[in-house]
Amino acid sequence: MPTTPATTTRMTGAERREQLLDVTKAIVLEQGFHAISIEAVARAAGITRPVVYGHFQDLHGLLEALVERETTRALAQLGPILPGDLAEGEPREILLAGLRGYLEAAQANPGTWKLVLMPPEGAPASLRERIAQGRDAVIAHLATAVRPGLDPRRELPDPELAARMLSVVSDETVRLLLTDPARYPIERLLAQADWFLEALAGATAARRPARRSRRRPR
Repeated sequence: MPTTPATTTRMTGAERREQLLDVTKAIVLEQGFHAISIEAVARAAGITRPVVYGHFQDLHGLLEALVERETTRALAQLGPILPGDLAEGEPREILLAGLRGYLEAAQANPGTWKLVLMPPEGAPASLRERIAQGRDAVIAHLATAVRPGLDPRRELPDPELAARMLSVVSDETVRLLLTDPARYPIERLLAQADWFLEALAGATAARRPARRSRRRPR
């Protein structure tokens, strides 16, 4: 349980608000959303309940502020690392770079990504709604990026569906890292992704229409 010995530490209003959100997040990750109460947050922060009420009108306001902060952080981290147009470089390298960035973001901010990818028990509907909205935005971006496909001579037949599949695989890859980083380190996950993309690119090339050879009559 997070305990902040800040009863005698002076904080600005913004610093205190962030502290309370950090404490709330830590309780959620350890025990689930059902364990959150104004009393629990005040006790963990080493302050009185009126201080919490002074920053958040009620428990609902506290949880909504946490959802807003964490989902905004996650989307901000994803923005710079989402793959660009595959036609602008080597497709496999572009996709792998994007996955590496995703994994490194999750490794650097595991608490945020656990909330987004593995919402704890009792998560408010607003969290699931924000997650769904963020996923839709990511899929729309990916659908545009992957349209050229892994083989520049063969466009994807359904970019939107391909983007959804890539999103599912990427999210599950990050979940493995968050759940058991010792067993699933980044380099192991990337090596498997590299193999998969290389095999997929090869299969795509093999499916290109081949010229029909004319057979001489016997």
